Amino acid sequence: MSEENKDLGDKAKEAANDFVEDVKETFDPNNSNSGKTVAILAHITLIGWIIAIIMNSQNKSEFGSYYIRQTLGIWIFVIVLSFIPIVGCFASLLGLVLVIISLVNAANGKMVPTVGVGHLFQDWFKSL
Repeated sequence: MSEENKDLGDKAKEAANDFVEDVKETFDPNNSNSGKTVAILAHITLIGWIIAIIMNSQNKSEFGSYYIRQTLGIWIFVIVLSFIPIVGCFASLLGLVLVIISLVNAANGKMVPTVGVGHLFQDWFKSL
């Protein structure tokens, strides 16, 4: 029975070490995939965006910061458009399309600005 416990303990330690290594690799600022994780997470609701900011503040990556700014800009753009009488009806649909396009670019590892206004988002929110 004690050998089974030792085997189980050894397996648990090995699994914990593997997990620690995976976490280090995921959040390593030199790893290109760490910014990708932050970028994708920024597109998933407001809570995801807040978590992405927290993750990016610990290990800044240009890719993650880029998409945090893009997503914030898209949301503000949609909110502003929603106050315009006729355009407001289509603002949420436009926002959904822009977020999906941005998410696909983030998942593919490309830093493509939002159509028309993406470069402005980078200037306006450069402190993020």
